[in-house]
Amino acid sequence: MQSQFKYKLAFIAQKKMNLRFIFLSFLILQSAMTYAENPPSKATWYRYYDSRGVANISTNVTPNHIRHGYEALDQNMQVIRRNRAYNSEADIKKAPQRAAQAKQQAADIKLKKAYGTSQVALTKRNDILTSIKKQIAFQQDQLKQLQTDRIYFKRQQIEHLRKAEGIPASLKNTIENNQKNIEAKKAMIQSLQINYRNTQAEYDNIIARLKALE
Repeated sequence: MQSQFKYKLAFIAQKKMNLRFIFLSFLILQSAMTYAENPPSKATWYRYYDSRGVANISTNVTPNHIRHGYEALDQNMQVIRRNRAYNSEADIKKAPQRAAQAKQQAADIKLKKAYGTSQVALTKRNDILTSIKKQIAFQQDQLKQLQTDRIYFKRQQIEHLRKAEGIPASLKNTIENNQKNIEAKKAMIQSLQINYRNTQAEYDNIIARLKALE
């Protein structure tokens, strides 16, 4: 008895599923038939009004349609779409804005391709700045050594003057070269510091832009 009861329940459940499938298939078929009988309206005529308010109708869009603005009509002359008149002055005024937007989009694509995310750019910035810092520290150490050497060379010069002796040509050349090296090191350090600031500003802009795109 129990097995027969389970069998009946299974039969009833299967029958319900079949009825649902048939009903769903009917709905899909009905929707397809409705779409076939009433397809989306397509434009058959195009109408614009000239400066005198006279309607002009044609089967295709002409420059006059675009200049005045036009309506797309179906076969029953019902409006299915309206298009605004083309404003050449407004279009010309917007040209620089469109150019700037296109340039920005190209730059954004380039940034995304180069870095991917703002975090990658941040890591890259820190690595470069750390490298520049090391170069600055190295040049500053060399500058200190040159300045220390200069003190020693100048003392030798003073000693010769105190003894009323002529300053050797080699010492003069050494002092002169030392001064040139000091000036070169100062210029190098200044260049590296400028490079540091410019790199930091450049990457700050890159990171901010990438964050805006994320």
